[in-house]
This record gives sequence, structure tokens and C-alpha cells, in this order.
Amino acid sequence: MILIDAVYINDSGGKILLDYLIEKLENTDRKIYYLLDERLLHINFHIKDSNTITFLKSGLKNRNLFYKKNKDIFSTVLCFANLPPTIKLSCKVYVYFHQRLFLEIPPSYNIKTKALLWLKRKALINFKNNTDEWIVQSDTMAELLSRRIGIDLKKIFIIPFYEVIKDETVKKEKSTYLYVSNGHQHKNHLKLIDAFCKFYDIHKTGKLMLTIDRQFNTLYNLIELKKQNGYPIINYGNISRDVLGKIYYAAEYLIFPSLSESFGLGLLEAIDNNCKIIGADLPYTYAVCNPSLVFDPDNVDSIVASFTLSLGNNVKDSVSKVNNNINKLIELLE
Repeated sequence: MILIDAVYINDSGGKILLDYLIEKLENTDRKIYYLLDERLLHINFHIKDSNTITFLKSGLKNRNLFYKKNKDIFSTVLCFANLPPTIKLSCKVYVYFHQRLFLEIPPSYNIKTKALLWLKRKALINFKNNTDEWIVQSDTMAELLSRRIGIDLKKIFIIPFYEVIKDETVKKEKSTYLYVSNGHQHKNHLKLIDAFCKFYDIHKTGKLMLTIDRQFNTLYNLIELKKQNGYPIINYGNISRDVLGKIYYAAEYLIFPSLSESFGLGLLEAIDNNCKIIGADLPYTYAVCNPSLVFDPDNVDSIVASFTLSLGNNVKDSVSKVNNNINKLIELLE
């Protein structure tokens, strides 16, 4: 039996990838045990009767008790939430690592957040010998993981995967700028919104489209204030994947100012929907695509300049560098 340990995964890109992985695994004849985060209890996962699903409250203690109790029943383990098992197992163990913040902490973070991420990195180092091999989404993540945690590159597989979503029934809208992301600090919405408003003040054109849920209260209220002040900003909030496909296909550009990404899922989804990428001039961008335009994500004026350049008629198309390797990942799980 194969264990998919996804405790700690409950939102954002990790949850999107987990949903896709579960969907694909359920189309195989493999016997699967899903260990999922308790915060996903409200979701109706479509799991075959032959497979098992358990929801666990996140935390090292609960996870350690689970592994001690079930250490001999699995043939293969995939830890999908970055952290190896808390104990050494006799079966084959893989860790799918996709959290760059454990390796590089943005200097703008407050002391409390930095301390929490530092503790998570310490846990990662403490448990690193409890896995046989690691899986990441790009060569830049492989190099960073090897350098920061001390892992042999030969033990790191590069296996990116993602679900293609699109809806070609809608038409592209000129000078539309989409940013699909939650509202965490490193996603850099404040500088993006500031830059867009300055751009709009100058050119009186363009529309910024965001996906910020009400849980990010301060950011949500800022967006509402900017809308009341006459800026053309649309906030779709938390939307379904089907609706997101329509929004992607309608947007001319995806603008992506995030300060830290392990993969940049939105970049690939946007290119699949014929969006041009205006991306942060950071390694994660170039790891997955050749963008149309780039900017310094720490500099509002640089973001404004990229908006302005996008109004030209000769902006090149963006090109993806990544293929969907979901089948390769599933083949590892025997």
C-alpha cells in the first residue's frame, strides 16, 4: 500500500497539486492510503472504497504517532508536504519538496515569521535522513535544496507536474493584468497595487484582476478602497478552477511580482491560456518560462515601467519550459 502524506497542505498551489495528484492516482489500480490535513475535512474527496483516507491535525507530535503506529504497513511513502517522516521506515520514501521559504526567507518578513520558518528548516534538517530521495519542480529548487540542506544532487529528482486548465469560449481583453495568488506577504501585492495605480494615473488604461479572499482582511480592504477611488481593479476572491480557466483565457497578461516561489504554478497556467508573462526578475521565473517582460519586484517604479512597456505592439510571446510529468511521478510509486 502506498502512503500519500499531505499533512500541512491545505490551500494555495500545494492544494491544487494535491487535488490533481489524487485525481490521477484514483484512476490507477494502486492501493492508496491518503493522510490529509484536518483543515480539509470539509472537502468531499472522491476516493475509491479500496483506498483509505485519514485526516490528521497538523503537528510533529500527531504525525510522529501516526508513523510509529503504521510504520510497517506501507510499501512506498510520498511525503507531499516537504517534510520527511519523523522516523526511519523500512520502505521506499520520497519527499516532494515545494516550499522555497524553508530555504530562503525574505528579509522583509517580521521576526516572528522568520523564527517560525527557521524552526521548520531545523525540522527539515533533523529528519532529512528519513527519506531515500527528494523530488522538486525545477533545477533551481534542486540546487537550492542541495546547498541549503546538504543533500546529494543525485538523490534529487526534478519532476514538475500541473493540471492544464483553460476555457477557449471567452475572448482576450486588451490591457488586462491578472495575478492569481493568495495574499501572503511574500506575494507582494502592496507594491503591485501601488504600481498599477501609478500606471493608471499616467495612462488612464488597463485593468488589474486579483484573487484575494476576505481572510486577508487588510489587503482585501485596501483593494476595496482603491476600487472606491476609481481604479479599475477586479477582485474575484476565492474562485473555482473552472471559473479560473475563463479568467486566464480572458487576460492579456499575467503579472507575477512574488518574491519567493518554488514553482510559480500560475506562470505555467497562464502561458497555457495564451497570456503573456510580466514576471519578477528572479530565478524562479526563468526556471519555468521565458517571460515577455520582467521587472524588479522590490521597486515600484520598475513595475510601473513594465506596465507601460506592455502597452506596446511588439511585446513577445512567453514560452513555457516545463512539461506535465504527472505520469512519471506516479510510476515511482510502486
